[in-house]
Amino acid sequence: MNNEQITKTLSDSVAFTSNIDKELFTKMGVKRGLRNEDHSGVLAGLTRVGDVVGYEKQEDGTLKPVPGKLYYRGIDVAELVKGVQAENRLGFEETAFLLLSGRLPTRKELDAVNKLIAQTMPLNHLATMNILSLKGKNIMNILARSVLELYTYDDNPDDISPENLVRQSINLIAKFPTIIAYAYQVLRHDQLGRSMHIRHPYEDRSVAENFLFMMKGRDDYTELDIKILDLALILHAEHGGGNNSTFSVRVTSSTETDTYSAIAAGIGSLKGPLHGGANIKVQGMLEDMKKNVTDWTSKEQIDAYLNRILKKEAYDRTGLIYGIGHAVYTVSDPRAELLKEMARELAREKGREEEFNFMELIEERAVEVFLGFKKQTAKARTCVNVDFYSGFVYDALGLPREVFTPLFAMARIVGWSAHRIEELNFTSKRIIRPAYKNVREKQPFVPINER
Repeated sequence: MNNEQITKTLSDSVAFTSNIDKELFTKMGVKRGLRNEDHSGVLAGLTRVGDVVGYEKQEDGTLKPVPGKLYYRGIDVAELVKGVQAENRLGFEETAFLLLSGRLPTRKELDAVNKLIAQTMPLNHLATMNILSLKGKNIMNILARSVLELYTYDDNPDDISPENLVRQSINLIAKFPTIIAYAYQVLRHDQLGRSMHIRHPYEDRSVAENFLFMMKGRDDYTELDIKILDLALILHAEHGGGNNSTFSVRVTSSTETDTYSAIAAGIGSLKGPLHGGANIKVQGMLEDMKKNVTDWTSKEQIDAYLNRILKKEAYDRTGLIYGIGHAVYTVSDPRAELLKEMARELAREKGREEEFNFMELIEERAVEVFLGFKKQTAKARTCVNVDFYSGFVYDALGLPREVFTPLFAMARIVGWSAHRIEELNFTSKRIIRPAYKNVREKQPFVPINER
């Protein structure tokens, strides 16, 4: 057999041997996707880092949809954002301090952590040259490889003491923007034949401003651009221990492996289109709608297109309206509400109000169309999620799609780090190891000459 034939033989066998009757999952009480029958998550651990609230459990065990809330270390994120905005300052670095330490910083502590992160952002010469030599069309893969390489530059990479974990966390929070920006410049040069601009980050600017500077140059962004990117980073920094990438980091960390290996696992998880790539799907869907809906103010035309999506007749024919619905949030996604508020201001500054109004109408109609299509009541309650507006925001900032998911990682490295520190500092440590039941019938070994 040649290579193609043996590959085809193996793949044909896999299609058969990997098939498991869905009824067996119900019969044996398996929580597929670690989800209960009422769609709530299986309780797999306890945390004091973040909390995601989308429903309340009633005395009879049913779930009651409620307006969404997101808490960082017990603080309502909406209050955190409004508090920072009321003082007309940025908040991502403060959010990082809060999530890592469990409390808000004093002014002196905040100034110190701002300075530390900014001064840690530059890459050493060897790390920079390594990124410049990496080829690939996906920045998430380059980010993962670069994170693993940082292990070699760490004088104490395997130490899991709290002090060392915090040091490594700050280092990664600071380095992610630089790695992502440099990786995009390489991709831009290698894939598009454009000039490559490697800009050294300022040592007295915020993460948000430094990223825009490294991506776009000195005078190609506004104060509003900095503020809304900072807001997006705050809103994506943490989302509880049960989201797939954070859980991946906790599972990996429970083995007491090094920080760089655990974070690389989180990056690999986030890269998946069912997790971190959703905002790219939203942008693609919106662009398709712009071409197919001739009147952007027509509810009838929008409804017709959305119904075609649900029937798998439009866009990518998956039957999914991207940016609508969430595993936990039911009535509302607090992140979407906060981002939408500033996105409207950004749309005015960039002259994209007509497009933003179109998106708002799509949001309104998508929820109604979805509920009508499902023909259910409270169980089908759904809302727009943060991905619906984040893609628009990044596009309005002039950022390319190649960095949309890496931007998610650039924020979520904070939450990953906080959960890793928590996982490794339990008084009673235990490796995370759930059970899988084998349902393959037994078979005898057959001598090769008899097969």
